[in-house]
Amino acid sequence: MPAKKSPQVPFIQSLDRGLTILQFVARSKQPVSLGELAELIGIDRSSAFRLAHTLRRRGFLSCPPGRKDYVLGSSMWMLSRQYDWSNMLIKVAHPELKLLATQINETAHLAIREGKRALFIDSAHASHVIAIAGQTGEFVPLYCTAHGKALLADADEASLRKQFGAGPLQRYTPTTITTIKSLAKECAVIGEQGYATDDSEYMAGVRCIAAPIRFGNDIVGSIGISAPASRFAKSTYPDYAKKVRSVADRIGEHLTPAEPNP
Repeated sequence: MPAKKSPQVPFIQSLDRGLTILQFVARSKQPVSLGELAELIGIDRSSAFRLAHTLRRRGFLSCPPGRKDYVLGSSMWMLSRQYDWSNMLIKVAHPELKLLATQINETAHLAIREGKRALFIDSAHASHVIAIAGQTGEFVPLYCTAHGKALLADADEASLRKQFGAGPLQRYTPTTITTIKSLAKECAVIGEQGYATDDSEYMAGVRCIAAPIRFGNDIVGSIGISAPASRFAKSTYPDYAKKVRSVADRIGEHLTPAEPNP
């Protein structure tokens, strides 16, 4: 018996075209001409003009002074400023955060980048009497914590020097990374393996694993676990890293919009 095809959900073509225009203009490094918009969505110039004019009328597109091509308008900036992205990430990630803490029975944290530091924006706790109790709202350094290094996974030496200067970096424990060159090498490894570790680099006696959360090609957060080194042997890194990466990947999938119906 042939498989049933999933029913096609109807959509509003003009709205879909308008959103396509916004995405295209947002990704373009140069102002976009009317002809490019018409070619993009396969319609004549007059129809493309009406769509672009409507978006411009509502402030979503704008024309640079003295030009007739398009850039994003002030309404896009206002919406992005008013929306709390970290709150959205918490809502999407919290069930996965709780699952991770339950799977490994260790404290799990969700973090975002704030300048040169990582900010814990959510957590889920283990049932152990002795557990790592980093608090929501706590800041930690980027360069010597698993969460921070996961957020830096795509950084090269030049960008790290731009962010932190020539160094040396502040030492918190005997294992803290203190040179930009060493940090760059570690970031390259993290980018390749998909997770970061912290072997008592920030807090003595504490080990952590974290993985970057990606939205497209961008790192928008990190998720990971922390535990006393006495209970978190290095031999468990591969198994725990696999679980942490899996959770980070699923959160990234939740953030990614569904592909539109053809």
